[in-house]
Amino acid sequence: MNEIWTGIRRFIQNTHPVRLVTIGYLSYIIFGWILLSLPFTHNNAPVFGLDALFTATSAISTTGLVTVSTGNDFNLFGQIVILILIQIGGLGYMTFGSFVVLTRSRSLSDTRKQIGETVFSLPRELRIDKFIKSVLVFAFITEFIGATALFITFVHLGISDPLWSAIFHSVSAFCTAGFSLYDSSFILMRDSFWVNLIIGTLSYMGAIGFIVFVDMWRKFTGKIDSITLTSKVILTTTLWVSIAGFFLFFLGEPSIRNLPLWERIVSAGFQVMTSITTVGFNTIDTGLISKASLFLVMMLMVIGASPSGTGGGLKTTTFSVIYGVIKSTVKGEKKVTFWNRVVPDERIWVAMSSLGFYLTTLIIGSYLLALTETFGFERTLFEVASALGTVGLSTGITAQLSEIGKLVVILLMFLGRLGPLSFGIALFVPSLRSAIKSEHADIAV
Repeated sequence: MNEIWTGIRRFIQNTHPVRLVTIGYLSYIIFGWILLSLPFTHNNAPVFGLDALFTATSAISTTGLVTVSTGNDFNLFGQIVILILIQIGGLGYMTFGSFVVLTRSRSLSDTRKQIGETVFSLPRELRIDKFIKSVLVFAFITEFIGATALFITFVHLGISDPLWSAIFHSVSAFCTAGFSLYDSSFILMRDSFWVNLIIGTLSYMGAIGFIVFVDMWRKFTGKIDSITLTSKVILTTTLWVSIAGFFLFFLGEPSIRNLPLWERIVSAGFQVMTSITTVGFNTIDTGLISKASLFLVMMLMVIGASPSGTGGGLKTTTFSVIYGVIKSTVKGEKKVTFWNRVVPDERIWVAMSSLGFYLTTLIIGSYLLALTETFGFERTLFEVASALGTVGLSTGITAQLSEIGKLVVILLMFLGRLGPLSFGIALFVPSLRSAIKSEHADIAV
């Protein structure tokens, strides 16, 4: 037995952190699949094995695409299992274990540090051990406040079982999972200002990422003079992409033109928010929006959230670095800079590689789904972009997918949670990564 444990420890110590992360998330998906396949997690109608696997993968990847009804096909125990998977997927599967270790000792093992840095994609300025403590405290306080606010709002709106609904949707929103106990998501609450505000705030806080809030806290307490370059890029990019997306959707989407002005503003803002944060909730029927708006939403889903957050997509920092490369090339400059700070060449290579892997996966996934399904190409492409970006928005085809189509989407959601580039590293680079060494300002991508 000792030899077995020694072999396991040696395997963990010598395996690339990205591969360990891949194995970790895969193990949780399998565990969730087993639980969600058991009859006592269902309501009257049984949930078959493939649909249970689809739900478990969607929860761990915090996507929110579903082939069965979360609120109707799963009972309270099944919904609790889904919520636990969402929380694990949103905060990182090693976060809870590392937090327990840190409560008993002052430091983490090298392996836990490497896995944590991989999961959160941290720049060098932040220490993983202190970061993990901050992540859990911030997450649980935010989710508690969000659940309290939603509970008060749901009681006022006369929603049934408001306490459980508030807890479930608060965690789902902060983890940008998009799972809802209501089959129509929040369409019936489109005119509720407070529901839109609370869900939107929770989603942005999860998607912006823990790096920003740890940075802001360190600056507020006087531990640092200024926030990191990563935080500046995240906040600036998120702000401008959200503003641009809002005006384009508000002016260009015909399905909301006849709504009262305030409701039209809120609907446009919520749709852009749900796309860029990759939370996947909706207050308008995504299947009814125009092709132009569908394409706009896809672009926002591809850009996605930010590193060290709970959302998916290519990431705002990666998008910013690509923009920086284009700008530097046009100006004839040899370095990519933001606020007079040079981005390390290694990070630029990672960003460009991430873009290449992401687009390649998007193309292959669209081709495979087009082979197996008979839906229009724009609906198929949208489904693939939503799965890969771990968004959860759909034009209504998810439940109608063939068994092979469901397997394709399951793989895309898993790849989206890891990141296509990380999955490639997990497959082909088994040894421990070497640290990035540079004297330039670092930026997470």
